[in-house]
Amino acid sequence: MAGVFDNPVLPYFAFYATMVVLKTMAMSFVTTFHRRTKGVFANPEDVGIAPGKGKIATDESVERVRRCHLNDLENVIPFVLVGLLYTASGPSLSSALLHFRIFTGARIFHTIAYLFALPQPSRGLSFLVGYLATLSMAYNVLSSAKY
Repeated sequence: MAGVFDNPVLPYFAFYATMVVLKTMAMSFVTTFHRRTKGVFANPEDVGIAPGKGKIATDESVERVRRCHLNDLENVIPFVLVGLLYTASGPSLSSALLHFRIFTGARIFHTIAYLFALPQPSRGLSFLVGYLATLSMAYNVLSSAKY
């Protein structure tokens, strides 16, 4: 009987899932960078990081990064969870790679579109493409389920 680590799709899923998780994690540092350079913080204890110029406030560039990060969290976590189930359901390698690459590319483009304020519908379409890739994997999991 073949083990879970004999699954030819798993290393590819691990690669693409790690890529989007690391991208999501990197957004924390982008937020910190924007907060430090703008001197705006969310908590009183953080104001001491930038003595003399720090204040509790909001800034559009900080909020834009935070919204992008939140959108990543809302999409990357379902991708990882559904992707694990999808990988375990035995998809063909070519189909799996197509799903993983589409999602990863869509999320990277979504971040670029969000951070550089590219005109709509670029951000909306990239969100939709990634979302549909996850839905497609979920459909495949459900249609291959033995219930």
